[in-house]
Amino acid sequence: MDNQKIKDILLDIAETQIEFSVIQTGKESKRVNGFYKPDTHEIFLHNLNFKSDNMLVYTAVHEYTHHLITERKLEEDPAYVCNSKVHTQEFWARFGELLKIAEDKGYYSLGWENNPELKELTEDIKTNYLAKNGQLMQEFGKKLSRAWELCKEADIRYEDYIDRVLCLPRNAEKDIRKVGAVPVNPAIGFENMKTVASVKKADARAEIEKDFLDGGKSPATVRELMKQKAGQVKTDDKKSRLEKEKSRLEKTIASLTQRLEVVEESLASM
Repeated sequence: MDNQKIKDILLDIAETQIEFSVIQTGKESKRVNGFYKPDTHEIFLHNLNFKSDNMLVYTAVHEYTHHLITERKLEEDPAYVCNSKVHTQEFWARFGELLKIAEDKGYYSLGWENNPELKELTEDIKTNYLAKNGQLMQEFGKKLSRAWELCKEADIRYEDYIDRVLCLPRNAEKDIRKVGAVPVNPAIGFENMKTVASVKKADARAEIEKDFLDGGKSPATVRELMKQKAGQVKTDDKKSRLEKEKSRLEKTIASLTQRLEVVEESLASM
């Protein structure tokens, strides 16, 4: 696959307004498969690292994600300078979205289902480890809630009980108890259950749980979607508050204007 073909694939996956180039180095590297230079917008791929075009496309999409994130940052701030922290949650979420598009368009395939042994192992992991561990931690959370009640009844300091009897880190204890306090499907695994349990509204929890169960979205993508929705809610709430304040001020101004007219008439008649 030549450089232009790779570039055409990337542009078909997502458009960009900033010109970029793809360069296959003709080298092998034990350190990285590729890298992106944000100052020159160049994608370098160590193509001798790859046994197939499929893996080459994966890395190309990874580096192209850096390009698209850089483009967005520059739109917000033309003086933006790329820093060292480039693999953020936003990056992994965007990368996951682009990989899904690449799969849908037939440019890339994860292909785990085509390996019988891996497929069998995957089902084993999902059923006997992720789901069972999730269920166990859910029950664990309920046990901790009961321990909290018993400590309260017996006038025992629960935090001291957690610290020195169960030897549980307090943040872990809070996460486990949250998972036990709300209905969450253990099939998504304990770590994802924590994400769902952190949401207060039941309908929002159900929507996030569905994102995990449907597959195709990484945890980073789901969390980024949650962040974006939360930001939109805050914007909507702020707009609503401003509209209410505007209405209140308009009524106040109207009332004061009416009072001013009365005062002016009274002064004029003196």
